[in-house]
Amino acid sequence: MNHTEGFVFQTERRLVALSGLRASNLDGLLLGLREVPGSSIFYHTHHMYLSHHFETPGFSNDFALWTSEALQEERLGEQLSAIDLLSFTSIRDLREAIISTIEKGVQESGHRQRECPPNDEFHFCRSKSFIMPTGIVAADPEEFFRVLPGVSNVSLFFHFFEARLRLERPTNDFSQWLEWRGETGIAKAINALDPYSVTLDELKLRMIRLGEGLGRQTP
Repeated sequence: MNHTEGFVFQTERRLVALSGLRASNLDGLLLGLREVPGSSIFYHTHHMYLSHHFETPGFSNDFALWTSEALQEERLGEQLSAIDLLSFTSIRDLREAIISTIEKGVQESGHRQRECPPNDEFHFCRSKSFIMPTGIVAADPEEFFRVLPGVSNVSLFFHFFEARLRLERPTNDFSQWLEWRGETGIAKAINALDPYSVTLDELKLRMIRLGEGLGRQTP
């Protein structure tokens, strides 16, 4: 992304398929977590935020949900759900945090590992993203906020979640570009938003409000 150019809104198409790895207990889950590619870790910790448009999910990731429901390990499920995804800037570090949380939970429990019911195994998925332009381009910050209401949630998800974590960029794409274009205050305010605590619609609305009056500011 060149800071002298306009902001090109991207979108993605995702191909999801079973990896062939599955788990029926925590040892199996740990084995899979160590073997699957980073895109699988990202998928299982983030796809809920794209699919829940009108309400935030009760559990922050598939690992927490399966551990709590299929294995009835509710405390460990809560611990996995409590992992602060916003604090990570790489899938590698997120993977290690999930593994460490499960290992610690197993050690602390002291009881024999539970097996999930038949046909309720955890199936690790492979995910491949295809990135493409939406056709929406903002030449300057004022235009950015004018076109933002028409930007899809998929595009918002890509620039806010994927670009920062899966692509290991220092911040979300919006904040990075706005800072390059001299809007440091708004860039920092957007970067301070917690996208994991709201729906994508709410996240967009908060961004729009931060940009209100931008074009009316006096020099």
